[in-house]
Amino acid sequence: MTGRERREQLIAIGRSAFAELGFSGTSVEEMAARAGVSKPVVYEHFGGKEGLYAVVIDRELLALEELITRALESGTWRERIENAVVALLTYVEEDTDGFLILVRDSKPGDQRSFSTLLNTAVNQASHFLGEAFVRRGLDSELAPLYAQALVGMVAMTAQWWLDERTPDKEVVAAHIVNLSWNGLSGMEAKPKLGGKR
Repeated sequence: MTGRERREQLIAIGRSAFAELGFSGTSVEEMAARAGVSKPVVYEHFGGKEGLYAVVIDRELLALEELITRALESGTWRERIENAVVALLTYVEEDTDGFLILVRDSKPGDQRSFSTLLNTAVNQASHFLGEAFVRRGLDSELAPLYAQALVGMVAMTAQWWLDERTPDKEVVAAHIVNLSWNGLSGMEAKPKLGGKR
């Protein structure tokens, strides 16, 4: 096996182990045993568990980021929201291990994590919501607030669906889009709470 092939093998094994056991539960010994190599081979390629984990996280983030970016490239704003929601749920469905690693095991201080990806999504959503708010005579300075709510709703629902897997992906996506789109389309310029405080 070439060095490059060994590296890819260790990345695949690490990805599987991190998804199954979490970062804390995965050891260099475990990964070396699964690969049929000695611990020094893992250290040689990655410097340790943290290095391998960083490579796995980076690859997962790049894959998900590409899916979401492509989903947001064209179409009406509603179509972009639909495409982004379906892209995220498809990633959850088809790359479950990767999504598990991203949402359940991000370590504090990671420079690239699921939360950084969500922040990127919030920035993109803030931009298109800001434009829409201006067109509708709404306060565009509040667009980041709505972007946080929209992205948070999608991300939390995806995490819930990771475990539930019902209803079907298309049904979940349709309901997320229904709530976000119809909620956004009926926004009041100056909303007020209805109850007595």
